[in-house]
Amino acid sequence: MASNKKYWKSVEELNENSSIVASLEQNEFNEGQAPESFLGDKETLESSSTTRRDFLKYVGFTTAAASLVACEGPVVKSIPYVVKPEEITPGIANYYASTIADGFDFANVLVKTKEGRPIFILPNKEAKGTTNARVNASVLSLYDSLRLQGPKIKGNTASWSDVNGKITAQLEEISKSGEKIVFLTGTLASPSTDALIAEFSKKYNNVSHVVYDAISESAALDAFQEVYGERALPNYKLEDAKTIVSIGADFLGDWQGGGFEAAYAQGRDVKAGKFSRHIQFEANYSLTGANADKRVVLKPSEQSYALINLYNAITGENLPSKKTPGDAAIKQAATQLIKAGNKAVVITGIQDKNAQLIALAINNFLSSEILDVTNVKYTRAGNDTEVASLVTELKAGKVGALITYNTNPVYTLANAADFKAGLSKTKLTVGFSTKEDETLSEVQFALPIPSYLEAWGDVKITANQYSLTQPTIKPLFDTKQFQDCLLAWTGQTVSYYDYLAAFAKSEILGGASWNKTLHDGFAKVDVTSLNGNSIDAVNAAKALKAETKTGEFELTLFSSTALGDSQQANNPWLQELPDPLTRASWDNYLLMSQADADKLEFTNPVQDNGAINGQYATITVNGVKIENVPVLIQPGQAQGTIGLSYGYGKTKALKEEMKVGVNAYAVAFGGTQIASIVNTGEEHLFACEQLQHTIAGRHDILRETGLEDYIHGNAKEWNPRPEVSLKHESVDVTSVDLWEDHDRSIGHHFNLNIDLTSCTGCGSCVIACHAENNVPVVGKHEVRVGRDMHWLRIDRYYTSEGDAGSANKKINQASSIDQADVYVALETPEAINPQVAFQPIMCQHCNHAPCETVCPVAATSHGRQGQNQMAYNRCVGTRYCANNCPYRVRRFNWFKYNNNDEFDFNMNDDFGKMVLNPDVTVRSRGVMEKCSMCIQMTQATILQAKNEGRVIEANEFTTACSSACATGSIKFGDINNSEDEVTVLREDKRAYRLLEFIGTDNNVVYQTKIRNTNEA
Repeated sequence: MASNKKYWKSVEELNENSSIVASLEQNEFNEGQAPESFLGDKETLESSSTTRRDFLKYVGFTTAAASLVACEGPVVKSIPYVVKPEEITPGIANYYASTIADGFDFANVLVKTKEGRPIFILPNKEAKGTTNARVNASVLSLYDSLRLQGPKIKGNTASWSDVNGKITAQLEEISKSGEKIVFLTGTLASPSTDALIAEFSKKYNNVSHVVYDAISESAALDAFQEVYGERALPNYKLEDAKTIVSIGADFLGDWQGGGFEAAYAQGRDVKAGKFSRHIQFEANYSLTGANADKRVVLKPSEQSYALINLYNAITGENLPSKKTPGDAAIKQAATQLIKAGNKAVVITGIQDKNAQLIALAINNFLSSEILDVTNVKYTRAGNDTEVASLVTELKAGKVGALITYNTNPVYTLANAADFKAGLSKTKLTVGFSTKEDETLSEVQFALPIPSYLEAWGDVKITANQYSLTQPTIKPLFDTKQFQDCLLAWTGQTVSYYDYLAAFAKSEILGGASWNKTLHDGFAKVDVTSLNGNSIDAVNAAKALKAETKTGEFELTLFSSTALGDSQQANNPWLQELPDPLTRASWDNYLLMSQADADKLEFTNPVQDNGAINGQYATITVNGVKIENVPVLIQPGQAQGTIGLSYGYGKTKALKEEMKVGVNAYAVAFGGTQIASIVNTGEEHLFACEQLQHTIAGRHDILRETGLEDYIHGNAKEWNPRPEVSLKHESVDVTSVDLWEDHDRSIGHHFNLNIDLTSCTGCGSCVIACHAENNVPVVGKHEVRVGRDMHWLRIDRYYTSEGDAGSANKKINQASSIDQADVYVALETPEAINPQVAFQPIMCQHCNHAPCETVCPVAATSHGRQGQNQMAYNRCVGTRYCANNCPYRVRRFNWFKYNNNDEFDFNMNDDFGKMVLNPDVTVRSRGVMEKCSMCIQMTQATILQAKNEGRVIEANEFTTACSSACATGSIKFGDINNSEDEVTVLREDKRAYRLLEFIGTDNNVVYQTKIRNTNEA
């Protein structure tokens, strides 16, 4: 049964004699505020001449004075509109359809604004938009006070007229001399911008456009272009897949621009009668591997051979290869792929053109309908060969002018020193960016561009959809769009908006309405099918085998869920977002297997407050050293491999608190990278939530079962209802109640439903909760000591591989052994490759809430609509409620996190405060807070329906987390409305509630996680 499976957050929990784990299970507050922090040091106290009587007098006076002052609310002065803008009604939100396209993240979004300020980003679901954590957090990056606020020439402030005049004159001079002019940009995916660059090229001679992606997909682009004749990426119809085999591709993360998670979840919907089988081969533990039905660990070099072996097993050919430890799993995967036929697909993230060709050849052999070569993706366009040639030409002084846009090569290039040397030999260097980053600090003209929330633009994320970007706020600084500058340099007087509108109407829309496209944020366009050429798999396999290197330690670089390619490194929401797998924040680190850690004497000792320590390493790759890299031991990491994430180690345009981690781009040489590792022995302190908020009784917290058991088994076995003893008889726990129940059938009664099968652990809901509810950022030290303020956290659990049924059989077979020993025997070997499950945890809004009964001032109470409510101005901070909460979801404001230089984040910044939601109170020191089930959103929905004189529609209620969830895992609604999804889901046979046996009668319902464990 599912309830017999043991789940663990850390290897420390497998030690049944661990006093640290026992302590964490009992203590809600891992580390309180030390008395010395507010009483002063011992010497000062001892030398004080104040008597005890005087001290008590002063305390009594100051307490009375403080109480008197506390009765007075802070005065906030408001300035009314003299002439109110027509589109703004104070207190009412406006929504604008737009598109983010920063070169790394691409998404169709809706922008929520209040009084003209963007405050929240959610997916435009009409355009099939999905948002990740960075897209949700991009609204805070708009208000970054360290953005470049005006143009500069050689470090000095200048005017735009002066800038454009000087650049135009130099461009004309360089053009006449016949020297090369180069645009170096990130992936644009903008038809109008490409057209403007083409017009620029006609005016000036010898112009080239080089596209550079910091995290490259050049190999996949090269392979697709060779076969299909267009530089694009294939799309994948994962919603129709029966079998998915991925070799080194984190397609539920940032791979090739992301956006696959919604289709993946649709393809694993038991209610719709389909559930794909997903097999993952990888070295690092990725989001995709964590969600796979079967995960096989392989070193990067072994993945190349595994791909060839998979080709051989499917086609019956004998391409040159080598044996790997995963060959048995490869043969099994091949059998399942053949069985699925055209509903099967093979995906690979190996950054080698020949590997990509072999993957395409496998899909062609299977006649895969999942591989979509018609509605292709344009989310990556970089060309590594052209970038390398550009650096060579720059260093040789063969480039007359270099114009960079939407890219930061001085930080992201492995050979950044050569690039910088080339800049000094170039007559004209111009950089466009939102910040004065590492590259703009080196160029002659540092030019600020607006955020996408302040700008116009167009984007083609996929071939069949044309999207628009529109400004949602007037530019905060003296910025100018790159496209407006191109128009000025080519002598055109038209604005970019006018150019864009005319271009879209004449070249794209084909008679469709511009205004409707702008309103919707997108328009569908016609696409043509691509015809593929034959693939020479034999030569591709030979080349791949020849290029593959092996070593004792092989390095895999990857983008972090929080920071991605680093563009938002100064965003405190993202810095404090825990990594889905390691649960660490404010750092990047070297991931290592337990076996390798033992060999090199690395440890991660757990402290009594749940914090984790580690040691620093020095790694060397291709002669380049990175020093002071902290090591974190990761269960499931392939032995002989290490992992390191991009996005950290920046030094420019960041607040001091954000200058964390090391720059992994320094060793991003491509291919299989062999590393050497030295343990320096110095200690590092992680900000890790891995063991904090530990809940006892893990077996009844997370439930899962196999697909076969779900379809053919008895639900009472894999999702048993808890029972209690009443009059010496076992009865259903819901039939016994210590409290007299209230009639909740009148009005609204809200429920939150979370499907653990479709939750990928991406963290977008966590950031959405921060944005909507003004959750403060507390910094690395506070997170480390257990004082994080996340209203919503995503717990990550490890468990042994195999379905619930097999786990139960193992336990039954070992019935003669002590239960604790059985668990250790089951779990300890699986630390090599454990399975992972994610579980979002927030306030459970219990109808019989333990917190409500212990609050001495009734600051927490239950509302008629099912929400557990907090009256902040009544709370006196006893924290009894948190101690009595079995779910560890209440957060205490140990400090004042706003207007406090000790916490120099967005709430201590005039620009950063502009993101605050005016509908939600900013809490003060000494107050308890937690998830409110977004009561401000539910009330807004009720008032809107009332004003419009209508009944609230089914599924109309939303929360921040449910609106941000790309997979639809989180659903919110009214169970008193029989047509709401949550009403049906509450009675589903997969439904259960956390710790239901204690009788809290939660309003948050979970759906048992299902894995497709069918090996046939």
